[in-house]
Amino acid sequence: MMEKKYGLWTTVAMVIGIVIGSGVFFKADNILMASGGNVKTALIAWLVGAISMIFGALVFAECSNRFERSNGIVDYAEGIVSERFAYLIGWFNAIIYYPALAAVLAWVAANYTAILFNQEGNFVWIMSAVYMLGIYAMNYLSPILSGKFQVASTAIKVVPLIIIAIVGIFQGVNNGILVDNFSAATSAVGGGNGFAAAVLGTAFAYEGWIIATTINGEIKDSKKTLPKALIFGSLTIVVIYISYFLGIVGIIPAETILEQGDNAVNTAASVVFGSLGASVLTAFIIVSCLGTLNGLILGGSRSFYSLAIRGQGIKPEIFSKVDSKTNMPTNSAMASFGLICAYLVVWYMNFAGLFPGGMFIDVSELPIALIYAFYIVIYIAFMIKMNDLSTMKRIVIPMLALMGAAIVVYGGLSKASVKVDLGISVVVFLSGLLFYRKEAK
Repeated sequence: MMEKKYGLWTTVAMVIGIVIGSGVFFKADNILMASGGNVKTALIAWLVGAISMIFGALVFAECSNRFERSNGIVDYAEGIVSERFAYLIGWFNAIIYYPALAAVLAWVAANYTAILFNQEGNFVWIMSAVYMLGIYAMNYLSPILSGKFQVASTAIKVVPLIIIAIVGIFQGVNNGILVDNFSAATSAVGGGNGFAAAVLGTAFAYEGWIIATTINGEIKDSKKTLPKALIFGSLTIVVIYISYFLGIVGIIPAETILEQGDNAVNTAASVVFGSLGASVLTAFIIVSCLGTLNGLILGGSRSFYSLAIRGQGIKPEIFSKVDSKTNMPTNSAMASFGLICAYLVVWYMNFAGLFPGGMFIDVSELPIALIYAFYIVIYIAFMIKMNDLSTMKRIVIPMLALMGAAIVVYGGLSKASVKVDLGISVVVFLSGLLFYRKEAK
């Protein structure tokens, strides 16, 4: 078994640090676009995404008080749904969720690094590999150092968000931009591709809080520490995100945000931080992305291990081994890293136009839409089986979480490009049944 080495603040930092990554910076314009340029609608989308996260965290916090083994969401699904369903979630996390999102985060961090140093071409892909290898090596060689990096990067990344939020809101009220943005929808676009799609964008920005549950077997006094971390971390994220969004629309007119896309963040930074603002914020974004990448690799490194200790998955006798020196599931970590490399190749092929007909396989948002579909099943089972809880805890809270999750899933399924992506994901997902063992314990 793995050593219990993480305390409350490391766990809180993991919740906040994984969630606050790249999404809040580069999804703001996408969410506004999906909302038809209407700031009010975009704000509601942020709030709906927040509801899904907060009430989902409350449900899983209750689960964490009852189930503890290794890899929280798998434990919870096993306890209140079924062993087979729990196994498939674990398989999905190991094969798709963690490695796909880690590859995207490595690319995003490298992309902002290229912007910071004014580089083009293969620099982005080289840095993607460097970041992946560096974060993986840190997790593999020193899990304790990885935890400390998570705390440090979390502290660093929230600073610019809070400053932009405070300055932007006050400035927006004084100069009237904030009021103007809320008083009328921008004419920059004729319409959006749907409120649900906007909520899906916010879900990408909010996603990651569940990853903290993957280390529940390594958290000191997990049944008390993890619920506190989930609830406190989730509430903190919502306050920061909503304030940051209000700060951005207080500094820049909505039309400008849509026209500039991701560069709108740099424009806002220049206003707040001065002439060096864009470079300063870009450096913060890189740290932010690396903190999230660290959390994804930290969680993903344990994904095959969490299946193996149940006697499930590919070669459980191999993936259940823990290195006595590093206290890491070495084989599990190496397999996860190999998959990250594979997804980075897929991401590269997207941008290089190597897929037939210019097809784009989106490995960033689809895993999130699918994981929320799994949440829905867990929420329903929670309401059915948790008979000893009050009506508020058993029905009201999971129902609110379910409603938010349903909108996220609908947003994912409503995207035109989702059919091919979904087909591939379902095939990979169901392939896990080939390695399911009924007799496993």
